Amino acid sequence: MNTAEEWAEAQGFETGVAETSEVSLHYVAAGPETAPMVVLLHGFPEFWYTWRKQLAPLAEEFRVVAPDLRGYNRSDRPRGVEAYGLSRLRNDVYELIQSFGRGSAHLVGHDWGGSLALSFARHHPAHVDRLVVANTLDPERLGAQIRGTQLLRSWYTGLFQLPRVPEAALSADDFRALRALFDATATEDAYTDADLDRYRVAWEREGALRAGVNYYRALGRSTLRDALSLRGPERIYVPTRVLWGQDDEALRPAVADALCDGIDDPDLKRYDDATHWLHAERPERFVEDVRAFLA
Repeated sequence: MNTAEEWAEAQGFETGVAETSEVSLHYVAAGPETAPMVVLLHGFPEFWYTWRKQLAPLAEEFRVVAPDLRGYNRSDRPRGVEAYGLSRLRNDVYELIQSFGRGSAHLVGHDWGGSLALSFARHHPAHVDRLVVANTLDPERLGAQIRGTQLLRSWYTGLFQLPRVPEAALSADDFRALRALFDATATEDAYTDADLDRYRVAWEREGALRAGVNYYRALGRSTLRDALSLRGPERIYVPTRVLWGQDDEALRPAVADALCDGIDDPDLKRYDDATHWLHAERPERFVEDVRAFLA
């Protein structure tokens, strides 16, 4: 098996490192350097490779950059929960865009990448041209989205607040729990054995699982602070399309509506035949929906 980066090289994609003020961010890029820029932001427990089915087709029209978020794969993995707070993650995106000589970019995010993209668009709207998010949560409006039966589906976020326990559980028996996550919740053809072997290489990197879980720990702390605040978050006014796999085991379809309540004039498209991993399961439709909205 070749690694994800060897696979990228075989596809003719570029790999590089963007130096920000706090961390080095590894990325894969493709497309004309003068074309409009699209930044693809992955979720947990993935890395840039989650966009393997989108990179080439989007690169026909855009300068596409898919980074490993801080803590993941080949990007720096700082210790400490505070290193994964939203303000620092937003700054990573801002400085990544700047490192390519751009003042703004389109953002496409899934899962945690979607949460980061939404937060970035809320706080830095001038640096976002258009926004597409898929099966995600607005991290600054969790109370409006996680309620009723969704609380039961989000049980793992409570587990992730514990020290060391989540990392031990996820890494046990050669990352059996993480492999089972994809086997149990994605359609059969979405992730091959070779794909999951490449994921395992990323999971094995020292501190990578701790970093991924620290996203949830940092969000848990900020959510408590937000609950004590009398001022709610601003609405998102950046043009936004929401893509939603209806068979998501973690996020109910109603979450999409609650998510859209915090966005000005959102464009919501539901995929009746897809799960949480809709970009891997229905890649052609996903690319077309992204391309049409960003054009």
